[in-house]
Amino acid sequence: MSNNKFKLVECSRDAMQGLHDFVPTELKAQYINLLLQVGFDTLDFGSFVSPKAIPQMADTTEVVANLDLNHTSTKLLAIVANLRGVEAAVQHEQINCLGFPFSISETFQQRNTNSSISASLDTVERMLSLCDQNHKTAVVYLSMGFGNPYGDLWNYEIVEQWTETLVSKGVKVLSIADTVGISTPEKISEILPKLISYHPGIEIGIHLHATPADRLKKIEAAYHSGVKRIDAALKGFGGCPMAADDLTGNIATEEVISFLTAKGENLNLNMEKWHEAMVLSTKIFG
Repeated sequence: MSNNKFKLVECSRDAMQGLHDFVPTELKAQYINLLLQVGFDTLDFGSFVSPKAIPQMADTTEVVANLDLNHTSTKLLAIVANLRGVEAAVQHEQINCLGFPFSISETFQQRNTNSSISASLDTVERMLSLCDQNHKTAVVYLSMGFGNPYGDLWNYEIVEQWTETLVSKGVKVLSIADTVGISTPEKISEILPKLISYHPGIEIGIHLHATPADRLKKIEAAYHSGVKRIDAALKGFGGCPMAADDLTGNIATEEVISFLTAKGENLNLNMEKWHEAMVLSTKIFG
């Protein structure tokens, strides 16, 4: 990458989307407004997907209308799963980035977006075009990037093949996503340095899921692999409903902050606002 600044992506959407009780729009917006003041590079805040699939995110449009973006440099990212979602998301001037989960497991692509890998590749191409037209950044998540629980074929060559394909289509930001906590420090250390060295002009990040016991080892492996873009969620909330272990959630943002700070990285975060968000999070997550 061209600069050495770490880009932390706070995944409040990923953390909230699986909650059983609906979080009131006003509380969502209050929480996100606090996170916007912390100084993260990007905030994954909502999604434009079927409310039947993700009821918790049905109010994303209303949340956007309640955000204060006057005093933040943080970019807003919304997840989309099909062309209808892309077309809805690009209408919002406040949204900077659109994220699409592109699975290299055919089984998971069908489960997650109700479409095939080949159809999803078409969606990615349309998203890239619409993002260009509307001055947005497309972020593609290479989902099941470290393996899958379905028995679908996985190896490093498949990861590299799909990375090459997506880059050739014009993807500039690619996040290798664990999805179900199947990654290991060894896999991270094998895969990420190669992808980063093979694609020097592409921003390659990592979206890991982990149990509390193995979070730090995965963060350390990612750091030493040369990753500069790391997704995380406050207190490690969230995770994939398909994960076999109930403890498997997102990488905890506070652990990433602590690790990178100990390494001497200047994250330029407002820790007072971060602690306020930590306190407010108890109203959402309990």
